[in-house]
Amino acid sequence: MGALEKGLLVIEALGAGTPKLTLSGVARRIGITRAAARRHLLTLVELGYAESNGKLFWLAPRVLRLGSGYIIAAPLPKLAQPVLDRIGERTRETASIAILEANDIVFLAHSLRRGILAANTQIGVRVPAFCTAMGRVMLAHLDDVKIEEFLEASEIRKLTVKTMTSRQDLLQEIRKVRADGYSISDEEIEIGLRSIAVPITNSRGQVVAAMSVSLQAGRMGVSDMIERLLPELEAGRREIVRLI
Repeated sequence: MGALEKGLLVIEALGAGTPKLTLSGVARRIGITRAAARRHLLTLVELGYAESNGKLFWLAPRVLRLGSGYIIAAPLPKLAQPVLDRIGERTRETASIAILEANDIVFLAHSLRRGILAANTQIGVRVPAFCTAMGRVMLAHLDDVKIEEFLEASEIRKLTVKTMTSRQDLLQEIRKVRADGYSISDEEIEIGLRSIAVPITNSRGQVVAAMSVSLQAGRMGVSDMIERLLPELEAGRREIVRLI
């Protein structure tokens, strides 16, 4: 089991934002010896989950099987897809759902209508939760202590000039989201992209995901998003909650 754990950590290290890593880079990132990193990396290469040029290592396409299996088997994306498609058609924008996993959100589904999406928001891709509307609306259902712990454990960095990076400001923003019941990210993840999100809860009232509508900033201002898009999201949220 220890070898499996380390192997999965190596996969996560290779997929954590740096396209290619040296053996030493992998060892440093997960806190193991170079010899151990070499064994795990060579095993992953042999199994087809990683590739190497002898100096650098990177993930191979086969690793997509690990994440796609969850997306195929999970009921939420299938249940939500018709709802997302209806929201996409009514708003003429892109509707999406995502879950919170560790410090990131992971996109599970998008509407068939794809007006605008950030380059790094494809299905299964992880995006930092602190600067996204869906991430903040899910974090808002934690208590302040857990939110502070989350922010301390997160790598807070500027993705655009508008990204909020002060942990105190982020805590205040998440508290506001908690009071409002929805969240807006205004060009914080990508310039030109605005999103509005609401939480999705299960029958026990636990937040299990979030749903958003994303659009080109020039198409609609924040106040118009609240007036025109929030009712569509709320209606879709209620429909999904009845299904799960």
